[in-house]
Amino acid sequence: MGEIGLLGFGPDGWGLVLAKAGLMTLAVSVAAFLCGLVLGTLVAWARIGGNAVLRALAEAYTVTLRGVPDILVIYLFYFGGRQVVAAVGTALGFAGPFDISGFAAGMLAIGLISAAGQSEVLRGAYQAVPKGTIEAGRVCGMGRFTLFRRVIAPQAMVTALPGMGNQWQSVIKESALVSVTGLVETMRQVSVAAGTTQEHFLFYAAGAGIYLVITTLSDQLFRLAERRSLRGHPGTGTGA
Repeated sequence: MGEIGLLGFGPDGWGLVLAKAGLMTLAVSVAAFLCGLVLGTLVAWARIGGNAVLRALAEAYTVTLRGVPDILVIYLFYFGGRQVVAAVGTALGFAGPFDISGFAAGMLAIGLISAAGQSEVLRGAYQAVPKGTIEAGRVCGMGRFTLFRRVIAPQAMVTALPGMGNQWQSVIKESALVSVTGLVETMRQVSVAAGTTQEHFLFYAAGAGIYLVITTLSDQLFRLAERRSLRGHPGTGTGA
């Protein structure tokens, strides 16, 4: 009973700080996923476009980010980012010390990692759009933006949602690596709690529970979005 009480919200419980750490995990995951979505869209566009240089750069980007361990990317951004900020600050005449937050370093690093995977999902979704549909839109006189908004994006979204859901789940799990920067998210907080109380199994199990709650609820949200996107879509058997 005493062990379980450590997870409570009383004066001797760790419940409040664990809840705050869970919210931090969610915040850094959302920021990283959105960062990856923006960059992943640009990388997918570069790989789809006809420019050979952009295609080569985009291919090199995805190969590099997939080949380098995620934890190393985070270290490079955290420690390398501090050096860059210090160099720029010194060059501009500002007095130190200079630093970069663990949140910013972790968000950017995981965002870049996620962008490599998201670009593949988006590229595949675009290529799954029937070419005849695109040509029909062009024949109707649609401009590039109108064609993308009314024809390509709605159909590509249906194909991309399951893959984007998987990318989101990966981002949540990768967010645990941000603890190496000192950011107090779920993994960092359960490690501190376990070391302080010596109840390692209890707190690491609680940490696993927090991640499981986040991933389960977000998976349900993606499934709901997928069902809504399929309403009235040809071949799905769903009604409007």
